[in-house]
Amino acid sequence: MKVAAQVPFDCASEIFEDLTGQQASDHFIHDAFEDVGEHAPLETVVPKADEIAKRIESVSTGKWRPILVVASDGAHLPTRPKAKRDAKRGAGQYKEAKGFRIYLVSKKRIVHVASWHQIQNEEHFGVDLALAAGRIPQDKVRMALLGDGADWLWKHMTACFPDGREVLDFYHCSEHLYEVAKAQYGEKSSEGLEWVEAALCRLFYGEVGHTIAGLRRMKPKTPQAEELIRKLIGYLKKHRKRFNYRSLRLGGFPIGSGGIESANKFICHTRMKRSGAWWVKVTGNSMLRIRCAVYNGTYDEVFEHYTHASLSKGALARHP
Repeated sequence: MKVAAQVPFDCASEIFEDLTGQQASDHFIHDAFEDVGEHAPLETVVPKADEIAKRIESVSTGKWRPILVVASDGAHLPTRPKAKRDAKRGAGQYKEAKGFRIYLVSKKRIVHVASWHQIQNEEHFGVDLALAAGRIPQDKVRMALLGDGADWLWKHMTACFPDGREVLDFYHCSEHLYEVAKAQYGEKSSEGLEWVEAALCRLFYGEVGHTIAGLRRMKPKTPQAEELIRKLIGYLKKHRKRFNYRSLRLGGFPIGSGGIESANKFICHTRMKRSGAWWVKVTGNSMLRIRCAVYNGTYDEVFEHYTHASLSKGALARHP
């Protein structure tokens, strides 16, 4: 199943035959993969509390508490309705796999704790994040909550990690500034670049009020610029407490959400956005669960859980 989590099912079938001399069709591997994925619940995929405690201890030095980063985001994946293999599949659509990545930042290295992604709604995401949060000794770490401007991720991250420092992704913020500069000053104009650099400098020092005041004094050159300026003012007000990047950097906190962006690419996109690939939700979520288990170092536990469940099912079938 590890091979099928990395390459298409037909390629996994060929590799299996090359390695074992036994034939296993891509349909067989697909079905077996779904079975294993169904026995890969979050409780098994996320490391146990004692393992997480060990990872925290491994980067703790004296009184210096490591930083636990909780980053959340969504990755859009190609899905299609479920249908029989020979039937018409129907129109596909992109759906969001909501996920989180939790990792530790010490003075010398980064230690992964857990990743989890599923095609699901925000309520289920919140339940999943809460389970992971319950396994973390939050008093042993300093916490950073990283995300973009989406309301759903802040709602659940702050509920699960109430003492975490909220950090708006610096690069997501800069994108909004560049949009205003392009509309107001023209694309790649020196005046626009100077304005962006000045605004980012103010935000780096937490001067949100001065940045907003400057935007209000700005005379829009086009209706589009006027609308983008209005939206940016609202954006800055909404996320006011999530700036002050200088203070965060001095404390060793990250200010960019590259960790969760990398997880989106590595766990979701690399395997599931191949050319021509479309996923039924059930199979897609099985793929995500198994890939997370491999990345979290819990795949062996997942497969053991699947084996025990299969043996129990066989025993029940023989003795109804």
